[in-house]
Amino acid sequence: MKLLHIDSSALGGHSVSRQLTAGIVAGLTHRTPDLDVRHCDLAAEPLPHWTPVTDAADPAAIAGNRMLEEFLAADVIVIGAPMYNFAISSQLKAWIDRILVAGKTFRYTATGPVGLAGGKRVIVASSRGGFYGKDSTAAAMDFQEPYLRAAFAFIGIPELEFVRAEGLAVSDEHREAALKSAHGVIETVVARRAA
Repeated sequence: MKLLHIDSSALGGHSVSRQLTAGIVAGLTHRTPDLDVRHCDLAAEPLPHWTPVTDAADPAAIAGNRMLEEFLAADVIVIGAPMYNFAISSQLKAWIDRILVAGKTFRYTATGPVGLAGGKRVIVASSRGGFYGKDSTAAAMDFQEPYLRAAFAFIGIPELEFVRAEGLAVSDEHREAALKSAHGVIETVVARRAA
């Protein structure tokens, strides 16, 4: 089984989403010792923003094709998705632009688009400085999780699993409680069935 581990936070060792993805991957590896893990750090090795490429030898085209191939080969994808200004990071958006490819992960039909990348398990480690859940006053400003749900549903993966840490910047107490809660969710997620 192959696992693709994506980190996109620019905060390095201070990143909560990186801490959470590391915990998820460690737990899954413990349960499946022969798991083949590929780590991609989009902050350390950022992809350029998507532009039409006419030369297959262009480094951007080569990198984009590699990202798509790694995604297609993976059974499980673990994504670190911190909220930046109400949405995902531009680094993560550049990666998503490489995996939403007509004819590869979706196709258009007369009755609408059809996803071609089904059967994969996607686990998202979501970190947020404030509170943006459905019952919060800022729920309408959440363009992070709804975007991820829509993008992956479009390519045939309608069910995402979220490990969420919210209110990280509110206070030390909120941060500690959010991390404790997220690590509890990791235990539950890791114990679930494989893809």
